[in-house]
Amino acid sequence: MSYLGIQTEYQPLAADQAFVPFGAWMDAYLAQATRPVRVAIERGNGCVSVFRTQLRGAEFAAANERFLERFVKFALWSAGGWRMYLCGCDAEAETICRAYAPGGARQFDAAFMERVYQRPFSVIYCDEQNFPTAHEAPVAVGGHLSGCRIGFDAGGSDRKVSAVVDGETVFAREVVWHPKLSENPQYQYDGIVSALREAAAHLPRVDAVGVSSAGVIIDHRPMVSSLFRRVPKERIAEVHSIYQRAAREVCGDVPLAVANDGDVTALAGSMSLQCGAVLGIAMGTSQAAGYVTADGCLTGWLNELAFAPVDLQLNASMDEWSGDRGVGGQYFSQEAVIRLASAVGISMPEELTPAEKLTAVQRLAEQNDPRAEKIFRTMGGYLAHALGLYRHFYQMEHILLLGRVVSGQGGLWLLEECRAILAQQYPMLSALDLRLPDEKTRRVGQAVAAASLPVIAAE
Repeated sequence: MSYLGIQTEYQPLAADQAFVPFGAWMDAYLAQATRPVRVAIERGNGCVSVFRTQLRGAEFAAANERFLERFVKFALWSAGGWRMYLCGCDAEAETICRAYAPGGARQFDAAFMERVYQRPFSVIYCDEQNFPTAHEAPVAVGGHLSGCRIGFDAGGSDRKVSAVVDGETVFAREVVWHPKLSENPQYQYDGIVSALREAAAHLPRVDAVGVSSAGVIIDHRPMVSSLFRRVPKERIAEVHSIYQRAAREVCGDVPLAVANDGDVTALAGSMSLQCGAVLGIAMGTSQAAGYVTADGCLTGWLNELAFAPVDLQLNASMDEWSGDRGVGGQYFSQEAVIRLASAVGISMPEELTPAEKLTAVQRLAEQNDPRAEKIFRTMGGYLAHALGLYRHFYQMEHILLLGRVVSGQGGLWLLEECRAILAQQYPMLSALDLRLPDEKTRRVGQAVAAASLPVIAAE
């Protein structure tokens, strides 16, 4: 198939024949690209991530612009930062600068990064002499199991909590909630407090609290999160301190650690597999991702792959928050299941919540409904092509899938289809260890891993 003059070989997906995988297209594009380009992204504490790629000749101007714009966006949402440097792309740099300027196509991305890092966002085109040097600062976290701990996982459709004693789970519960709909952060606060109280009741004492939370976490505080997206600006300070206040009310002055839910997914995988180079992907209300290096460290990257592009078709599904099309949150979430359900002829009452619609499709999957199978196999195709893309940005040997979407038979179909397409289309990933944990870990594993985040003084 041809897209912008680049011939790409891949099989159309059963329930989404229009899908144009960025991963497969990127491989075909780079096969004849020779012009070196570098992208650097600067974030807090002097850290700089550098990404290298190549562009084709001037006769592929449209493909060059499309590739570089999508590549830069992916790099930004994986690493995160407030300043971007471009080098080696004279003809295309101006387009990127316009896109991230006020009023540009990527103004959401720039504004988001400004909120996270509390610095003005800028794009700088420079020569080799002024291009910054890469500087990463990975940090070892988690894996602390001694004592009496609470792990809390705050998702967009449900919250999970675990009580853990010396590494053994003595209580775990999952409760449906709707934080994305509330303008009053008291709703989220009350839900967090309720969960912590319930877990604390099953412990002789509480030594530490660990939190896995959707959103961007800086210094254990949610700076930007879909959980609080309707909270007005004048009350956003309550959001930044919400976990500290809730933990203090229930547990007193005990160690607290808060991490992004994607990073905790990867940590759960690393703890389970007892190794590193783990990319964790949680499919729930949206997509969360995290990465643990081969040395067992977190990189400090955002890993907000819900906003990273995976589908190049111009009429791809639109993300309502960012306004962009073809980004991960629309392909690895309950939203993807709901969208594909319509495509395969599954109708559901409009009054159902998104979580209830997901459950309805999963019930059909347990009954081996061929329409539900087509949905999850299509999502397995999405994942295979995304992993073919992710390999350009992450050194990954293990993939762990968590979240409500991969529960039950649907998750098994998704995994089977993903493996089949990887074997056929991406032989370089043939050794990739791709797995689902057992059902209990799949649903509450992040809460248990979150409990291991804080360090207790006696350790």
